Amino acid sequence: MKATQLFTHSTKEIPSDETSKNAQLLLRAGFISKEMAGVYAYLPLGLRVIEKIKAIVREEMNAIDGQEIIMTSLQQKELWEKTDRWDDEKVDIWFKSALKNGTEVGFGWSHEEQITNMMRNFVHSYKDLPQSMYQFQTKLRNELRAKSGIMRGREFVMKDMYTYAHSDEEHQKIYDKVTQAYLKIFDRLGVGDKTYLTYASGGAFTEFSHEFQTITDAGEDIVYLDESKKLAINEEVYNDEIISRLSLNKKTLKKVKTAEVGNIFSFGTAKSKQLDLKFTNKEGKEEYVVLGSYGIGITRLMGVIVELFSDEKGMVWPESIAPYKVYLAQLGQDKVVLDAAKRLYDILIKNNVEVFWDDRDARPGEKFSDADLYGFPYRIVISQNTTKANEYEVKRRDQQEANNLTIDELLNLLAR
Repeated sequence: MKATQLFTHSTKEIPSDETSKNAQLLLRAGFISKEMAGVYAYLPLGLRVIEKIKAIVREEMNAIDGQEIIMTSLQQKELWEKTDRWDDEKVDIWFKSALKNGTEVGFGWSHEEQITNMMRNFVHSYKDLPQSMYQFQTKLRNELRAKSGIMRGREFVMKDMYTYAHSDEEHQKIYDKVTQAYLKIFDRLGVGDKTYLTYASGGAFTEFSHEFQTITDAGEDIVYLDESKKLAINEEVYNDEIISRLSLNKKTLKKVKTAEVGNIFSFGTAKSKQLDLKFTNKEGKEEYVVLGSYGIGITRLMGVIVELFSDEKGMVWPESIAPYKVYLAQLGQDKVVLDAAKRLYDILIKNNVEVFWDDRDARPGEKFSDADLYGFPYRIVISQNTTKANEYEVKRRDQQEANNLTIDELLNLLAR
């Protein structure tokens, strides 16, 4: 990508009502555009981050036999009435509308009902189980107060997975497998050391659930964590009984502020009974399927990562999800500099290095400022001085000092 081809650009202006650091930085850098409170569009650089997060999640879901699908956003009122989750008194985050024929519909905030109803077409025998399917989809939740930037929106991208098992024992094995996959995902995204498996309330889903909570002052939750066991308890269910059940020591628990980045729920056979999802076992008798539900907030994770990895100059993306690995800053429009920049740009692409070439006719300070704001892992400067020395000035975003490297040294560095 060349800067002169990108329709977005950086700005110092941000909406006066935007107080969260993640939204301020993403808006300033042109990664997102604010449409209204709690609703954001994802622009080319921001979308690259989203797609890289999704790619990591997709790899780990496929590794545990998940099958990717995509369901509709429109929800049938009748399905949710069967499970007692249509009434606004029971679930207060619905967006609802009506078709022209008067049929009332909802906009999906979760998909347990819809997918479980669909599975009635495919699950009949014990031979049809177990099954796991997942999707990446835009969810709509009518939050009373949309705040914290993209960490809590009324419209957001979520990965939701649903598993169907013969028995509680089989479900628990799947549940444990998904738990480990989630922990691996957070490691790959660079937040594993700050993310804890957390015992929590099930809210509108079940009585209890597990959350994945990431330590950050920008979070909205309070948890009590055991750093050695990598376990935590959400404040909403924190009591002596839960502490004892988890074999934790109250004296060693640390109270911290966190943001929820994932959650997993065990529904047992409750949803299957409500929606009549049954299978015939080996003895020819009918049983109800055991359901599990597992979510990761994709856009929410992006916001949490910005909160964790940023400084006074801008964002500092982990390499695994940075929009580009290299910010190539060409200083000046002299032919020798242009030729050197073009030559390096082509070499990097040939070596599968993702590179953003700032080829604008702009001042060095403006380019350096944008490089810091965008937060790509490496900044490479090409100027008259570097071309004379036949070297490249290279600086990591998370370091202060730059180094001059030959082309071979540079390629070895970027190949890591």
